[in-house]
Amino acid sequence: MKIFQWRLIIIWTAVVFSIFYFINENPLDNTSFLSLEEKKLVSWQRIRMQVKYGRTKHLQAFKDMQRNSEPLKNVNSHILIGALPRKKKLLTIGISSVRRPQGSYLLDTLQSLFITSSLCEQKYFTVVVHLGDPDPKWLDKMISNISVLFKPHIQARQLVVINTPLKSYRPLKNLKKRVNDTPAYVVFRSKQNMDYAFLMNFATNYSDYFLMIEDDVKCAPEFVTQIVTTLSAWERKFWVTLEFSQLGFIGKLFHTRDLPYFVRFLLLFYQERPCDYLLSHFLDLQMQQKRIRFSPSLFQHMGSYSSFDGKFSTLKDKEFEEDDIGPPSNPAATIYTNLNVTNDSVLKNAYSLDRNFFYSKEAKAGSHLTVILDIPATVFRVQVLTGSNVKGVNQLKEGHVELGYDSTNLIHDCNDYIFLGMLVNGILNKQVLSEDSGKKVKCVRLLITATLPSGLIVRSINLWKI
Repeated sequence: MKIFQWRLIIIWTAVVFSIFYFINENPLDNTSFLSLEEKKLVSWQRIRMQVKYGRTKHLQAFKDMQRNSEPLKNVNSHILIGALPRKKKLLTIGISSVRRPQGSYLLDTLQSLFITSSLCEQKYFTVVVHLGDPDPKWLDKMISNISVLFKPHIQARQLVVINTPLKSYRPLKNLKKRVNDTPAYVVFRSKQNMDYAFLMNFATNYSDYFLMIEDDVKCAPEFVTQIVTTLSAWERKFWVTLEFSQLGFIGKLFHTRDLPYFVRFLLLFYQERPCDYLLSHFLDLQMQQKRIRFSPSLFQHMGSYSSFDGKFSTLKDKEFEEDDIGPPSNPAATIYTNLNVTNDSVLKNAYSLDRNFFYSKEAKAGSHLTVILDIPATVFRVQVLTGSNVKGVNQLKEGHVELGYDSTNLIHDCNDYIFLGMLVNGILNKQVLSEDSGKKVKCVRLLITATLPSGLIVRSINLWKI
């Protein structure tokens, strides 16, 4: 028993010494804005996690800190337009907007969001817009414009507009000033942090995931499907935030279960740094060791005039692909299939760039058509067209496409396939998102998941490579 007690004393002594050494000798370089007491608390939490849990998957590190912080007690965000969905959705898309002296981009952003998503995709998400400017004339104008332009989406409970009264905000006087920041800008970014926090706080319970975009972006086609595809690939991997744009606070995806923790973190340090910097610190404290960004980006910054008066922002995301990507490249490849190839049909027509097509009289569940590249390539877009171009018959309505990678130099197949996407109305047209943008594709497999009542036409499988 005495031996056990001595071991316990030695362990606790080492832990306490580690805390003070961690604070004094290596004082959290990437959280240098914290006060000494806050550093002690965060350091203690880090040491405790290392001793007890190793890498945590949740924000237990801030449990004690948040228990003593109650900044959300007086928050009373309310709905200006629309109604919340009756059932929990997969995704909430959040936008926070304030008045811009030179004009608003919000309506263009909303239009881009709904235009680039299909009717099927729109069933899975709700858009929540937080109007954070107290100017009553501006609020009335935006409410009127949104109500008229997006009436169908409002009636379908796909669009909700909210506002948070100024009395809910924390003090915006005597704020901490950093080097080269004017007092006016410190007030602006401090309030912006609270705008984002109130938006996320409102959106916590209505979906499984939350996507933050800004009010001056345009969206890539089928961005929702591409996010869902990425989520399926990352279902069993640890992540706090997945990023679908490399700019600012655009295209950041969270689990909604983590939002309360990040909301409190924003409100705790609202006057210290802009929100995108705070996110970096938050990820570090949550033990996400690196930013998880996907390429190409799904959102592009389109604004020129900043929300902060007199400031311009011409940043563009170089990883965002504009609509004009040119013709497909279709590098040299061999095609294999277990479909019944008739005498009057040519298999290679499924991969040709002309108007010829491949036809099979029957297509059973489990059948495939696989393109195997002679030289693996970095593919950034895949298009599959099935069915008659004129009458729309012989479409593959139940099937999907997989990308294959090879580490064992197989000749006629790949040993590692990942799901890319399902065909919708006989068509797939998708950007390829990959954690490792340099990973080369060797195989593209079209898989039939339900037997067709009649024959199958594959007009073309098109690839775009870097």
